[in-house]
Amino acid sequence: MKLELQLFAVPFRKVSKTRGRKRRTHYKISENGVTTCPKCGATVRPHRVCAACGTYKGKEVITKEAE
Repeated sequence: MKLELQLFAVPFRKVSKTRGRKRRTHYKISENGVTTCPKCGATVRPHRVCAACGTYKGKEVITKEAE
C-alpha cells in the first residue's frame, strides 16, 4: 500500500489579531443606493418599479388605483 503525502503552504508565523484587523478595515457594509422616481419623486432602489406610482423607465408597469 502506497501512502501519498500532500504538503500545503503554511504561514511561517501566526498573524496577530491587530494585523488581521488592520487588513480587514476596508471590508465595510455600504449603504444601498437609491434614486428618485422621475414621475412622483419617491425614493426607489435602482432598476426597480416604483412602489408609489408603479412606473419603470417612464412607462406604467403596474396600474395603481387613485385613492
